[in-house]
Amino acid sequence: MDKDVLILAIESSCDETAAAVVKNGRDVLSNIIYSQIELHKLYGGVVPEIASRKHIEKINPVITAALDEANVTLEDIDAIAVTYGPGLVGALLVGVAEAKAISYAANKPLVPVHHIEGHISANYIENKDLEPPFLCMVVSGGHTHLVLVKDYGQYEIVGRTHDDAAGEAFDKVARAIGLGYPGGPKVDKLAKEGNSDAITFPKAHIQGAPLDFSFSGVKSAVLNYLNECHMKNIEVNRADVAASFQKAIVDVIVEHTMKAAKEYHIKKVALAGGVASNSALRGAMEEACSRRNIQFYRPSPLLCTDNAAMIGAAGYYDYMNGKRAGLDLNAVPNLKIGEKA
Repeated sequence: MDKDVLILAIESSCDETAAAVVKNGRDVLSNIIYSQIELHKLYGGVVPEIASRKHIEKINPVITAALDEANVTLEDIDAIAVTYGPGLVGALLVGVAEAKAISYAANKPLVPVHHIEGHISANYIENKDLEPPFLCMVVSGGHTHLVLVKDYGQYEIVGRTHDDAAGEAFDKVARAIGLGYPGGPKVDKLAKEGNSDAITFPKAHIQGAPLDFSFSGVKSAVLNYLNECHMKNIEVNRADVAASFQKAIVDVIVEHTMKAAKEYHIKKVALAGGVASNSALRGAMEEACSRRNIQFYRPSPLLCTDNAAMIGAAGYYDYMNGKRAGLDLNAVPNLKIGEKA
């Protein structure tokens, strides 16, 4: 490559307003994130209308900060990458409108990026040696996908959840045991104080689809356990509940990932998504991969959450593959992985 390629990336799919400048898909020159978590804690979850309004308020300062920290101007940027789905439609629209405006005003190519492809690509940033093909377990609040990464921009979903995503189950159980929002990190922290074998919660297996997931059953089992304790006036050990629930989720995720790696003869496995920062999951996946002589990759916790650096990484490979969007690009809240813009 004769010239470095600089991507200005924008991410606004949920409750983080983020912008980053990424060089050649792997080197992060800046990664600015404005999180709305404190705002949404008041309501026990993300309120879409509030999220959208806050994105409008913060997106210009965040982009300016990203350019400043990278010590570049729009003149230096080769393309604008933006998340256009999946996510909250109002939140997505803010980022898409901003990216289209900058693309038009600065006469730069517009590259549409799939949010989940962004999470997968977060692994490229800190693992310079990682190249496709590999298997990626995407675990977040809205998605639980086992993805076969065949090449840059080429994906096949080989396993998916039939109901709740893992992160969604974490949030609901956290609320039930009084931990509040966001649930994932709080369950992870409390579980360290508990006995993961104290309570046996069910691990669902889908008949005819051995690589697929279902987490509504384990969530319901936790709620039933809590209700039964309440009715019998039995004191609940919240740490044991958190640890036992977390173990049920982690065991299934690791088991299915190892099964897929064997089935597809893959020797490289990666984690991605918000729940990929869970310490129990990271530890169990690393141990399982080590036992099978599989290389294991995972982003730092900061890059597991929604951020624009991952969108810049994915956007770089999309840009190099010739992927472009016009000014008619729209937000697609239920965008499927591999779907065309």
